[in-house]
Amino acid sequence: MKKTKKIIALLLTLVLAVTAFTACGGSSESEDAKKESSNKEVYRTLDEIKEDGTIKIGVFSDKNPFGYVDEDGNYQGYDVYFAKRLAKDLGVKVEYVSTEAANRVEYLKTGKVDVILANFTVTEERAKEVDFALPYMKVALGVVSPDDKLITDPDDLNGKKLIVAKGTTAETYFEENYPDVELVKFDQYTEAYNALLDGRGDALSTDNTEVLAWALQNDGYSVGIESLGNTDTIAPAVSKGNDTLKDWINKEIESLADEEFFHKDYKETLEPVYGKEVDMDSLVVEGGKVEE
Repeated sequence: MKKTKKIIALLLTLVLAVTAFTACGGSSESEDAKKESSNKEVYRTLDEIKEDGTIKIGVFSDKNPFGYVDEDGNYQGYDVYFAKRLAKDLGVKVEYVSTEAANRVEYLKTGKVDVILANFTVTEERAKEVDFALPYMKVALGVVSPDDKLITDPDDLNGKKLIVAKGTTAETYFEENYPDVELVKFDQYTEAYNALLDGRGDALSTDNTEVLAWALQNDGYSVGIESLGNTDTIAPAVSKGNDTLKDWINKEIESLADEEFFHKDYKETLEPVYGKEVDMDSLVVEGGKVEE
């Protein structure tokens, strides 16, 4: 009887040991699986896009004249003009995905889009999360405000409300350099500009090209600060590591310089808004080469 009990106890010990070992092994395998899943590429390569026959490009839908939906429901604007050409030369159809400033990085990291063409300013911080191709536009920050209370100096904003869109360089710039300015943040540009019209802020800041276009279309408002911060560039962005697509876009931008494509783009989409108020060469970048 005692011998039988010893055998049973020994068997139970072995069972428990095997169970514990299996559990440990399962945990390790589970962690490995998680790591493998997290390292899995979410983007589509150039060949995969060609095979699918459609390229997904993230653009703005409410940022006239750069990316917007017209009264007929069609996407238009400076960025969209370029997007159409990319798709044409790649030999695929284009699917526009409406994006907001705050989710441009997220859409690339999750594979929701193949390319972002949404006035995406190149910054060191963003370059850690996405890969930028060659630039096609130059830009700085600007500030627009009512004519009767025109803001002409950033220091004039201390203690006042400045409207910005979330995820923009304007948001980062003022948080870092003007902590006494109260930022009123919105997800969409339409909401931000409506807030300025409604008097929920004293001024609005975003790229100078955008505030100038908006001021020209809205009487009673002017750009009192035309250039603020560094002169940056706008460029297409792809998911981190998607070298095949990025390299193709770079070659495309370089080849388009032969026909001065972005000057044509400007004349078609921006000049009707800016008129002669803006020097085209101060904004346009051809062949990815920024000239001072």
